[in-house]
Amino acid sequence: MSELWRLSATEIVAAIKNKRMTATEITEQTLQRLDDVNPKINAVVQEMPDEALAAAREVDAGIARSDTLGPLAGVPITIKVNVDQKGHATTNGLVTLKDNIAEHDSPLVDNLRKAGAIIVGRTNTPAFSLRWFTRNQLHGHTKNPRNPALTPGGSSGGAAAAVATGICAIGHGTDIAGSIRYPAYACGLHGLRPTLGRVPAVNLSLPDRHIGPQITAVSGPIARTVRDVALGYEAMSQPSHLDPWWVPAPKNSGEFNKVAALCTHPDGLDTEPEIVKALKESAKKLEDGGWKIIETEYPPLREPMKLQIRLWTSEFHLNQGAAFKEENDPDANFIYEQLCDLTDPPTLSSFMEILKTRVRLIRDWEMFLNNYPIMLCPVSAKLSFADQLDVQSPEAFREILEAQMTQIALPLLSMPAMTVTTGKTSSTPIGVQLVAGRYREDVLFSAAKEIEARSETIEIAEIDWQ
Repeated sequence: MSELWRLSATEIVAAIKNKRMTATEITEQTLQRLDDVNPKINAVVQEMPDEALAAAREVDAGIARSDTLGPLAGVPITIKVNVDQKGHATTNGLVTLKDNIAEHDSPLVDNLRKAGAIIVGRTNTPAFSLRWFTRNQLHGHTKNPRNPALTPGGSSGGAAAAVATGICAIGHGTDIAGSIRYPAYACGLHGLRPTLGRVPAVNLSLPDRHIGPQITAVSGPIARTVRDVALGYEAMSQPSHLDPWWVPAPKNSGEFNKVAALCTHPDGLDTEPEIVKALKESAKKLEDGGWKIIETEYPPLREPMKLQIRLWTSEFHLNQGAAFKEENDPDANFIYEQLCDLTDPPTLSSFMEILKTRVRLIRDWEMFLNNYPIMLCPVSAKLSFADQLDVQSPEAFREILEAQMTQIALPLLSMPAMTVTTGKTSSTPIGVQLVAGRYREDVLFSAAKEIEARSETIEIAEIDWQ
């Protein structure tokens, strides 16, 4: 079988378990694919061929022993460089952390290893994982394999670029304000931001984070099929006592009404006509799958967006931007200045008010999503941005921030959300966002499969541009 790297994770697992190919064969071909395309896009910034082949041989040995194999047996994956992987630097795109070698795996990495996944490399992120674009002083600039004039997204731009080109079947990403959902959108893929507490994660190589990131940042999968996203999510979300936020909630909470709220212009968002069209077409696909579509009023998103930005800047003000000054990354410095210009330094009273208001907003959204188990809304108000647009001017940054309202707002509410790609317009990928109630990833997958079944098949990016 040629070009095994084109296979989905689901196809790879079935083929390996049925002995139609070996984990070593798929890993060897995947590593060759990495060698062939990665120099053009710089998605993977730390390669580990020896480790990958050793892990693949262990999967093959398990098959020979008739062992019970994990759900990702032999599947090539990547890990983002802001998460601990034993023996490798957790850099978060920073020169100041280039020697921060992890002594232990993050729980989610450990979960993926136990599932039989083969880690073929670590993927790029912007400095501090702060942007919807992927460039830093340490690892360089990641390109969008679909169209190099566009951003590959961020901060998991490396993960999405790797998945889109067949370097891996599933890419690990993190999301505090769209960092899984936007790279999936920009690279024409599917990406899941799970509920807070679903996927255990901690970096023992670094100090614990402050409360803002603790309650808004999550890890999740990016893939080319919805089934692969679900497979990656299942493997990542196994329990760990290392993460106090992990929640032993059931993966399937039972029946739900197939009613979806269609929101094309949430809180007055100036959504581009092509995206509105994609949303309405996706609503029709859901309708064809037995869902009832209703356009209705909904709780606010602009308010949680503003609160989320205030949480970010609260942490920045805490140390007067010392980490930014030490790293001195030009892109990060510009973004830091823009974000700080948007808000006043926090006080104890203002910070406590954010946390109190968050409870009310979560309550309102949980009640809404109990009546409308899916909300269908834009991932972004705009088609994928020109690469590096955010650092061109303060005006460009503010326009981007406005377009990304749904990505910024939803993490504050702890709800799961998923980008579902639906095709492309001209040379630009396009997709929609699904939102469900807390711990209802099963509802997201149900709706996403209906849209996927009636949309274009995702093809591997061939990188035929020069």
